[in-house]
Amino acid sequence: MFQDEASFGRINNPKYCRCEMGIRTTVPCHHICEYRYVFGSVEPLMGENFFPVMPYCNTICMNVFLEKLSEKYAEDTIILICDGASWHKSNALVVPENIIIFHILPYMPEMNPIEQIWKEFRQVGFRIEIFKTLSSVVDRLCDVVKNLQISTVKSITLRHWILQVF
Repeated sequence: MFQDEASFGRINNPKYCRCEMGIRTTVPCHHICEYRYVFGSVEPLMGENFFPVMPYCNTICMNVFLEKLSEKYAEDTIILICDGASWHKSNALVVPENIIIFHILPYMPEMNPIEQIWKEFRQVGFRIEIFKTLSSVVDRLCDVVKNLQISTVKSITLRHWILQVF
């Protein structure tokens, strides 16, 4: 399985606007930065996926993710391919017995096909919309995850080199 995290949230930055010549506009702005994080894993051959929403992107949440992933696939040995984020290599990371972690080379996100899933999430659920609350962001995110089809996961993540390896 390939693993990664992505942030989804509320950001309010003032944008340029047009007005009549000689009039100076005022644009009220309140800078908002609220996020939730999706920890995800995908298996490109079968389309299996797992996407819990977490409050932070850190070792504690990574430990919860690994524990829940291990429980979901309790009968399997999972080879989990991650990038080099600090919480993937932390000394405080607790890796369950049925999970083996490998790290992809630094600065090579294209080697992790789950990156394309985040683009799909943003295109399907987060196009040109302002969310009034963080809970509405989380609700939308959960809807996007729930409606993600196995066939979509396979078509987005399966690469020729993955077929050759497995």
